[in-house]
Amino acid sequence: MSLTRLLVASTALCIASAAHAEEWTLAKDEEGIKVYLSEVAGSPYKAYRGVTLIKADISKLKGLQEDVKASCAWIHECREQRLLKHEGDKSWTYTRFNTPWPVTPRDSIIEVTTEQGADGSVTRKLHGVPDYKPEEKGYVRVAEVEGYWTMTPKPDGMVEVVYQAHSDPGGSVPSWLSNKFVVEAPFNTLKGMREKAKQ
Repeated sequence: MSLTRLLVASTALCIASAAHAEEWTLAKDEEGIKVYLSEVAGSPYKAYRGVTLIKADISKLKGLQEDVKASCAWIHECREQRLLKHEGDKSWTYTRFNTPWPVTPRDSIIEVTTEQGADGSVTRKLHGVPDYKPEEKGYVRVAEVEGYWTMTPKPDGMVEVVYQAHSDPGGSVPSWLSNKFVVEAPFNTLKGMREKAKQ
């Protein structure tokens, strides 16, 4: 295949993938939090997107996320979290998650890239780096994570918070658990963040 045809094919594939990723279905709408799900081509696991408005200063929400260890208290099923490295606009975090018996507990390593928008918004891009450090005994490393957080100032002191991600938990996970997780993870995480922001 010529370089031109390859570029055209790659571009078409990217457009098709982007269009597919926008096919979101509302799965939950409670307590001011909406959770949407989307099929992801080539993956048995759905992507999720949680959206809510939080009445708080955006600097407070940034602080909640940047306190990596303490943020485990409001992240869904987070058992332990710590900062591995911080360099410029990037940081690397290690997280351990609770899972119901008999599923082996998971852990993940995420590269977080922070971007500041001209409108005062903050975007944190999430990229799984499972090989960043050796696997831990007793845990299955999450094989893939892609997602982002956006926090955008709105009128009346509100901040629109969007949490979107798609992951491959690695190993064997029952379908009932994965289907439950993709709804509960964004809902409970955003709810927990909102409650912390009130304190």
